[in-house]
Amino acid sequence: MESNEAEGVRLQKVLANAGVASRRASENLIVAGRVRVNGEVVTELGSRIDPENDLVDVDGQAVQLDASKRYVMLNKPTGVVSSMRDDRGRPDLRAYAGEWEERLFNVGRLDYETSGLLVLTNDGDLAQVLAHPKFGVTKVYIAKVRGEAAPQAIARLTRGFDLEDGPIRADKARLLDSSRGTSLVELTLHSGRNRIVRRMMAEVGHPVIDLVRRQFGPLRLGTLPAGQARELTKLERGALLTLARHDGAESATAPEPKDSRD
Repeated sequence: MESNEAEGVRLQKVLANAGVASRRASENLIVAGRVRVNGEVVTELGSRIDPENDLVDVDGQAVQLDASKRYVMLNKPTGVVSSMRDDRGRPDLRAYAGEWEERLFNVGRLDYETSGLLVLTNDGDLAQVLAHPKFGVTKVYIAKVRGEAAPQAIARLTRGFDLEDGPIRADKARLLDSSRGTSLVELTLHSGRNRIVRRMMAEVGHPVIDLVRRQFGPLRLGTLPAGQARELTKLERGALLTLARHDGAESATAPEPKDSRD
């Protein structure tokens, strides 16, 4: 037999089963020192691992070994609650998760009137890290706001100011368009505070008319239509798992995240 479950499974077989490459190509990756197990480079072809507990990455990119985990990107429409069941009977996320057999739940939240990128998964460990304010996952929003925003207002967003719950500043802010009494502003934030984009734009004198989250960590919404969901690609899953693993060791000691809506 090629593997003994008590001793683990050969690393090249694990990589091949995970769709990284053929078994022969996986052997080449191992010999070249491009594969790590639990953070340690492994170059021996006879190495065996426990796919249920060991963490593997190739060229620094995490490899998904647990095929039971599902990762879905949703373009949440406005008028939908970021919950799998709303106690007030409003439209919720169940309509978009029904295509998958697994019981999915949302990573973080978007406000009822905010649309855009939301991750659905059954991976609780990943969800805790990505949703936790401590780890500051970067998010990119496009806000349509009232008024023609001046350069001074955009500069103030990145310079920062105080809100009722403390100081805040955008990582990046840029004006995309300004005409006919409205402006399009792109904001990059790592804060997960409640309705933070709307409050920031109101503070600089440009209340939000429409708000879309275009990016969450390494994931980009792209051309996915509103109300549509799709599974993440292998590359997207790898990028998301890499991000989660980078901060995952700290999550065990971090306090529970507060409920936040952008």
